[in-house]
Amino acid sequence: MDPNTVNQVVTSTVMAGGNLAFFLAWIGIFLMVALAGTGSAIGTVIGGSASIGAMKKRDDIFPNCMILSALPGTQGLYGFGAFFILKAHVVPGINMLQACAILGAGLIMGVVGLISAYQQARVVANGIESIGAGNDVFANTLILGVFPELYAIVAFAACFLIGGMVPGLA
Repeated sequence: MDPNTVNQVVTSTVMAGGNLAFFLAWIGIFLMVALAGTGSAIGTVIGGSASIGAMKKRDDIFPNCMILSALPGTQGLYGFGAFFILKAHVVPGINMLQACAILGAGLIMGVVGLISAYQQARVVANGIESIGAGNDVFANTLILGVFPELYAIVAFAACFLIGGMVPGLA
């Protein structure tokens, strides 16, 4: 085989692998922001819808409803924060191991953010409905609503730790 042909094959393979790694890393970044943000959007709509229903019965509960409805919005912020932690590592020379770590971090943050925001919204919506019915459960709902949040915080922390490991995977 001609040496120039071998060099071209090796160069194109390295470039293809490099581009694939770069692509996979950006997919991870996109997924973490998109999925966590989607969960927050869905969650705040669920909370807001419950608030509107509850305020038909009692219009004085808006401040409590607003706070509880906003709670699922934090998962989108965690996804956005993880973006800032990991984006610096997505460079054209990234290797596949680094890219897979970023893709994995993106999946962790995105999926956990999506699911925890939705489940958190279910908790706060029930609390909002109960507040609308005249029960004094704001503090209890807030406490119970924070439990699903914990897992989004753990996912964010995992992204932070993975981000710290990415340079060592070179």
